[in-house]
Amino acid sequence: MRINCEILDLRSFLMVVELGNFHRAADALNMSQPALSRRIQKLEQTIGGALLDRSTRHVTTTAMGMELVPLVRRMLEEFDGSLFASRDTRSQRAAIINMACIPTAAFYFLPSVIRRFSEEFPQVRFSIMDLPATQGVQAVARGEVEFGINFMGNTDPDLDFIRLIEDPFVLAARKDHRLASAPEVTWADLQRCPLISVHRSSANRTLLDSALAKSNQNLPWTYEVTHLSTSLGLVEAGLGIAVLPRLAMPQGDHPFLAAIPIGQPEVTRTIGILKRRSVTLSPAAERFMKMLIGTWQPDS
Repeated sequence: MRINCEILDLRSFLMVVELGNFHRAADALNMSQPALSRRIQKLEQTIGGALLDRSTRHVTTTAMGMELVPLVRRMLEEFDGSLFASRDTRSQRAAIINMACIPTAAFYFLPSVIRRFSEEFPQVRFSIMDLPATQGVQAVARGEVEFGINFMGNTDPDLDFIRLIEDPFVLAARKDHRLASAPEVTWADLQRCPLISVHRSSANRTLLDSALAKSNQNLPWTYEVTHLSTSLGLVEAGLGIAVLPRLAMPQGDHPFLAAIPIGQPEVTRTIGILKRRSVTLSPAAERFMKMLIGTWQPDS
């Protein structure tokens, strides 16, 4: 089914959402409030449901409206970027790269590549949604972003997964811990130490538990946290040890923390680029993706 709506209808909806008020949104768009209301009503009729809940003082977004907001924002950013880019295709002026990325990769994995890309294309802007793995896959699948960096989604038939690197799970311990000086440890070595684990809802925890179950091993935890960064804080405070992806560890020589390889078995997660199948990326996103692949797959 083909849905027809005008760009101004979408701008009107997004402005009301961002300002939370029809009067202020109408002023910002330089139109009358009745005209703005008609725009919103027209869009709601086109979509087939209410996007906004209106009261005398407040405007709130419905569930359907909340789902539509990131899609509309991305559509308008790409539309505006394309208009400017058509005036100066050599520099890709005002282009925006919309992407999702798991937080660990966003913190340690991306900055060096973004820095190189920005030196070559200084006018290109980045909109990065640092999301947990499951939410990142959903953002790509729903078209909220052009592509994502993730370790999930490689079995989705509607998505393409391009492998970049293997990211092994390692032991995070204080440098004064008895295991910190070992060249490598086994899972059995960790059994008698207080363990700090991410919550069982985490995709990293699911991957790790599944891999260890295949070798009839498990890790009894003492502390359970939501974020990997919290587990590092508890390790640094001397409360225990943690098992984390290598990318989640501070890069370089940390004054207090050590990362020790874990074997028997080695457990890794595959980091890759996730994109919708048969969907063409914008020129800027395509160039950036090629730079990512060239950086992390130098022999490809």
